[in-house]
Amino acid sequence: MSRVVLAMSGGVDSSAAAYLLQQQGHEVIGLFMRSGASEDEVCSTGMSLPIVSAKPGHQGCCSASDAADARRVADLLDIPFHALNFKDAFTRIKDYFADEYLSGRTPNPCVMCNNWLKFGKLWDFAQQVGADYIASGHYARIATFDGRPALTRGRDGGKDQSYVLFGINPSILDRIIFPVGDYEKPFIRETAQKAGLRVFDKPDSQEICFIPDNNYAAFLERYRGRQDTAGEIVDTTGQVLGQHEGFERYTIGQRKGLGLAFGEPRYVVALQPETRRVVIGTREDLARDTLEADRANWLAPGVPEEFSCRAQIRYRHEAAPAQVKRTSETEFQVFFDVPQFGVTPGQAVVLYENDRVLGGGWIRR
Repeated sequence: MSRVVLAMSGGVDSSAAAYLLQQQGHEVIGLFMRSGASEDEVCSTGMSLPIVSAKPGHQGCCSASDAADARRVADLLDIPFHALNFKDAFTRIKDYFADEYLSGRTPNPCVMCNNWLKFGKLWDFAQQVGADYIASGHYARIATFDGRPALTRGRDGGKDQSYVLFGINPSILDRIIFPVGDYEKPFIRETAQKAGLRVFDKPDSQEICFIPDNNYAAFLERYRGRQDTAGEIVDTTGQVLGQHEGFERYTIGQRKGLGLAFGEPRYVVALQPETRRVVIGTREDLARDTLEADRANWLAPGVPEEFSCRAQIRYRHEAAPAQVKRTSETEFQVFFDVPQFGVTPGQAVVLYENDRVLGGGWIRR
């Protein structure tokens, strides 16, 4: 029997994962990673967790109510459960989030959380308790290519989360299990219901866990104080169209909330933090046929200097045919066969060969 440490968030996916692992004969240890809220008293190992109702319409993944849900599932399945405080590690994610926005880039904290916390600290903990594997409720799969482990898309295309997992350390791929990755979401909810897990109909988390109200600008002001980032809104020729209160309130491709009226749709096509300008243009102005990326993480061995693939530039973006040229071990360029809309500095670009994740990086420009 193998020992598996499972990241339990209190949601239906990780709860069903615990049940599936148990049914497969694994010895399961649940770990709740306390990170996003302030009730530190529920974070220490072995301490009882209060039942706290989440605010209607605000579902995160690491609140006190989520911790209580995770513990109830562990109790029902009779598996050991730990809730540990990773506040210090999570502060790094908040700093990254603020630094990126205030540099005119659009961050993806969920990818960083997976890299640093969920598949970094999780593996550290697993080694401390003598576990053979780590697991999570992500919709992705570990397959074998040429005798080596590989990250691939989950079977449910609408829920696939391989994009946010590209940064996993390739050396631990053979130590990861994704129990729900071979199933579609309705089956997972049905499985949780049949197992008697009360979270079977719990809504999926939607917001960033440390910003439950989805108000990024308010978080940045609370976390870093008021910034002198106000400036001009201009068109692609440089003509001034209006004023804005802070460029960090905008992101590439944004259409709503511009505060200006036009005869046809207008979008944010560029942010210029050095001049504090927000550039507005048409949808055609959003089109890009190339991008540059850095901080690459390669999950497939022997990736050539130049190759064809499909490149995904956002979580919900349909990966597009492209040619890739590696310019160094950690940098590469992507040339799309057909121009793509909303290529955003700060976001991840993930490269696929069919369903297999070859690797990815962070869009620099």
